[in-house]
Amino acid sequence: MGNRGMEELIPLVNKLQDAFSSIGQSCHLDLPQIAVVGGQSAGKSSVLENFVGRDFLPRGSGIVTRRPLILQLIFSKTEYAEFLHCKSKKFTDFDEVRQEIEAETDRVTGTNKGISPVPINLRVYSPHVLNLTLIDLPGITKVPVGDQPQDIEFQIRDMILQFISRESSLILAVTPANMDLANSDALKMAKEVDPQGLRTIGVITKLDLMDEGTDARDVLENKLLPLRRGYIGVVNRSQKDIDGKKDIRAALAAERKFFLSHPAYRHMAERMGTPHLQRVLNQQLTNHIRESLPSLRSKLQSQLLSLEKEVEEYKNFRPDDPARKTKALLQMVQQFGVDFEKRIEGSGDQVDTLELSGGARINRIFHERFPFELVKMEFDEKDLRREISYAIKNIHGVRTGLFTPDLAFEAIVKKQVVKLKEPCLKCVDLVIQELINTVRQCTSKVLKPREKPREGALEFHPSDQLLTFLFLTSKSHFFPLFPSAQQRNTQINKKRAIPNQVQPETPGIPLPPPHPPHPPAPSQQGGISPIHEH
Repeated sequence: MGNRGMEELIPLVNKLQDAFSSIGQSCHLDLPQIAVVGGQSAGKSSVLENFVGRDFLPRGSGIVTRRPLILQLIFSKTEYAEFLHCKSKKFTDFDEVRQEIEAETDRVTGTNKGISPVPINLRVYSPHVLNLTLIDLPGITKVPVGDQPQDIEFQIRDMILQFISRESSLILAVTPANMDLANSDALKMAKEVDPQGLRTIGVITKLDLMDEGTDARDVLENKLLPLRRGYIGVVNRSQKDIDGKKDIRAALAAERKFFLSHPAYRHMAERMGTPHLQRVLNQQLTNHIRESLPSLRSKLQSQLLSLEKEVEEYKNFRPDDPARKTKALLQMVQQFGVDFEKRIEGSGDQVDTLELSGGARINRIFHERFPFELVKMEFDEKDLRREISYAIKNIHGVRTGLFTPDLAFEAIVKKQVVKLKEPCLKCVDLVIQELINTVRQCTSKVLKPREKPREGALEFHPSDQLLTFLFLTSKSHFFPLFPSAQQRNTQINKKRAIPNQVQPETPGIPLPPPHPPHPPAPSQQGGISPIHEH
């Protein structure tokens, strides 16, 4: 294959992939890889088995591949397979490989046809393979089968996008030839993340099953839906051949004969078939790794420096250091503040789809529950009209007024404001309870499970006291929270001798004393003195 150093790149990336899988994380590095995408029964498994020359993948109806399979093909003089989760065991019987894949899949996903994004790492050593790493993903499905979840289509779609969205991934889009290319689910998903077709390699399977008189020549010549890396056609074994245990080498020979004898593909036979596909993928992946190396190396170095700096901080670590305790406490408080703000503002990382919580519940309390409580208030229009009439007449006394006196309005409104106290306090209690729940949820992330916040730290009683005080002051003096209105009211009272009666200032006759600048003190029962206290 040319440069020996370049050929060693794929095994090197394989070692990195195994290392990251062993520690359970990708270390935020997107390693170059080839993701195999296609619909169910598109022929993905047959293509991979043709690469290896062995039957080793699970087969059956419905979703068979329910976890991503990272398949690492390594050229070797001996033939065997090994799994990362049981690395000490070497499998020489590939029927046991299939059984282990099925068992490992069931260990994580169960037997109910569910899926999981946790990959299975399989390494195959063989003299019949080229160095290559492929990720076999679950087949795209539309309708849930058996006891699969109803959103199985979206789960598979999200899992596939998780792998093919990375710029470092090449996409092997497998489409059967007996299906219209415009309806290909694999090419549709590939186009979403690779609209220019720069990372996509097309594979057309089942060319021998096309209707008589039709062919895929325009597709394979890259004329219909062009891809930068082109299309390669393959002919896999039929289900009858698989059931009859037809040898893969015989199937490859039949594939070669098909392309050489078919009039539509005869001129491109050297660029078709499974062996050519394997060589192309080996070359494409090697070149892709070589192009990705500079950015991969810089990311790895920056993360290495960051980790070394963090390790340096812990070299002289002393658990009883007051400075470190203070720093840890500040970090906990900061994290608590961020979590609390996210839950109230509605920008949290985890969205609860089962019930309202945090800011959404508080918003509902203010805009739905509180207005509902106000509507429930008992209100008799006849009694109110009678009270208004009495108030106006009592303020006028023996005089007949031309305008409605302001004091009558204030007296009636003060009486009505007091009725709002109970719904407001009820609203405050509901909001306080939701704030307490939010605080507990946030502290559960910061504190250990056994360290619960003290109940006293979650009490909000001053809110009730403040609201009660506001109602008392509102009752004692109308709307004290609006200084401009209060000031204007005081100025009007100073200029006014008798309510709603204008008296000219006659020389020698003094005006009656004005209203006192401050409101009278409330009575012990929480009320106020009579209106005409002066």
